[in-house]
Order: sequence, then C-alpha cells, then structure tokens
Amino acid sequence: MIMIAILIGCVLGVIFGMNAPMISYTYSSYLAIAIIAALDTVFGGITSVIKKNFDLKIFITGFFGNAILSILLTILGQKLNVDIYLAAIVVFVGRMFMNLGIIRRYYVDKWSEKLKAKQTKVEE
Repeated sequence: MIMIAILIGCVLGVIFGMNAPMISYTYSSYLAIAIIAALDTVFGGITSVIKKNFDLKIFITGFFGNAILSILLTILGQKLNVDIYLAAIVVFVGRMFMNLGIIRRYYVDKWSEKLKAKQTKVEE
C-alpha cells in the first residue's frame, strides 16, 4: 500500500515538475527550506511508523508547521540581512540523518533476522 502511494507521488511529482513554471531566484531559498522541512517530517513519519506510534494529526501539523516556520525564519533572516535559515537547515538535516539512521537500522536488523532464519532452516 505504501509503495503504491510512493509510486503515485513520484509519478505526480514528475508530471507536475515537467509542467510547472520555473521558480525565480528570489523565491528559491523559501522553497528549498520548505522542502527540507517537509522531508524532515516525512522521515520522522516513517520512523514513527517503524516505532508503531504514528499519529496522522501530529504528522500533518508537523508537516505544515515545520514548513511555515522555516519559511518565516527565512523571511526574518532576509529582513535582518542574516542567514537565519541556515540554523533551520542544520537542525532539519540533522534530524533527517538521525531518522534515516533509525530506518536503516530497522531494515538491516530485519534483513539479518531473515538471513539467520534461512541459515537455521538450511542447517536442519
């Protein structure tokens, strides 16, 4: 089910990406930080599914809340002529790597258990 949703999302992303107008340089930093915030939320959602404590309300509010907060930090930083958005990037990317590590460990352990089960079955 999740793979079908991912596949549909990828296809829609390609279709919209090919037909979408180019984002001007002025807004590219806003879009970049919003995408990083959204990706952080997606990796957090996958991690919470693995830990079996996923809540859709938390995911949706985190998705939009993180994106909006990061865009507001970017706006404030541009008004103050300070790159405040870099702090948000560091935090979001750090959390993404942490969540990716949890996801990776989960699947490596699952794969290792499968191999051990096969080996014990072959030895019998």
